[in-house]
Amino acid sequence: MTDGLEADVEGMDGIAERRDELAARVRTHAGEIARELAVLQGGDYGQETFDTDGGSWTLKYEAGDVQYLRFDPNSGSETYVVSSKQPPEPEPLETAMADYGAFVAAYNEYVRSFDGLLADVPDEFPEVESTAELVAERDRIVDRIRDVGNAMASQLHRYDGEYGTYAATLSGTRWELKWEGDVASYLRVGGSDGTYLLSQYGPPSAPEVRRLAEDVPKFVADFNEHVDELEADLEGVRLEDG
Repeated sequence: MTDGLEADVEGMDGIAERRDELAARVRTHAGEIARELAVLQGGDYGQETFDTDGGSWTLKYEAGDVQYLRFDPNSGSETYVVSSKQPPEPEPLETAMADYGAFVAAYNEYVRSFDGLLADVPDEFPEVESTAELVAERDRIVDRIRDVGNAMASQLHRYDGEYGTYAATLSGTRWELKWEGDVASYLRVGGSDGTYLLSQYGPPSAPEVRRLAEDVPKFVADFNEHVDELEADLEGVRLEDG
């Protein structure tokens, strides 16, 4: 009678090697499908599910490569045929591969369903109107406002310091000019969330310029009144000889 401890132990190396080889081939093949889906969908990542008589296949892709391929059979547990983790067990892989051809056929049918989809889509469009004249006029007006803002900044710099802000309320709306040296840093209308008629960034939209430009003279007039008041106050100052 042979002792069981002396019996040969069957190795699994051959099965594991075959499993790994098959899983690698599936990853390469499913990767082609992933790239085609990414091109079709117009995105770097996504997923699609394809139904077969044997179950459903879900392919998730990212950056044009397969992230996972999951088979959910009509009966039994789901199997990740391709994943970023360990390869599937040989028996579930065998079950999934029996349906893999149907999965590819379902994918091909999905792609063919788009045949002719764009056939009647027009590829000629109306001519686009140019905004060049409007923008040029907008920029001309903003340049004039900037000239006025810089002139005010120069005066403010002379008698009120290197930098600061001058503000006035016109018809319930706050106008604020910030200066640095002889240059207007910004002219903002409407508080911190308002419109920048002048700024270090781009100009405001043409509708905003149209809405606010007419009030710029009022802001300048308020500033001039402010200057007149300062001059009047200084006239009252006398230095007496000791």
